[in-house]
Amino acid sequence: MPSTLRTGHIGLNVTDIDRSLAFYADLFGFQVIGEGKEGESRYAFLGQDGALVLTLWQQAGAAYDPARAGLHHLAFEVPAIEDVRAAEEQLRAQGTEFAYEGVVAHREGGASGGIFFRDPDGTRLEIYAPTGAEEAPAPSATAPTCGFF
Repeated sequence: MPSTLRTGHIGLNVTDIDRSLAFYADLFGFQVIGEGKEGESRYAFLGQDGALVLTLWQQAGAAYDPARAGLHHLAFEVPAIEDVRAAEEQLRAQGTEFAYEGVVAHREGGASGGIFFRDPDGTRLEIYAPTGAEEAPAPSATAPTCGFF
């Protein structure tokens, strides 16, 4: 086993690839760096600066189900809390519902924090910054903010 591992890219099953492409491209500015089709199934590779970040696979028959084993949530880190607030503003303009009101800290008294919401298929998403949320509330004093939303 290699001594150092890091996440390469994330693959998500989606029900409507066109809807998901629009959502992820608009919100994160991802570019389509590849796409294809096999039978009725479609896929798209999304990235930034030529690097693969996210793959979308149109093969799901139903929306995300948090009660089933698998992905809990997908978190994207941004450099500053101002970037989190800009994403929140953009999502609010699109009518997105949030798990919590505004930016919240990851834990009571924590410096990191962000926003929590769902994509068009209900997949739980987070956009956070490693610092800047010191004054933000934590939704729970006993559990991590990213835990049970």
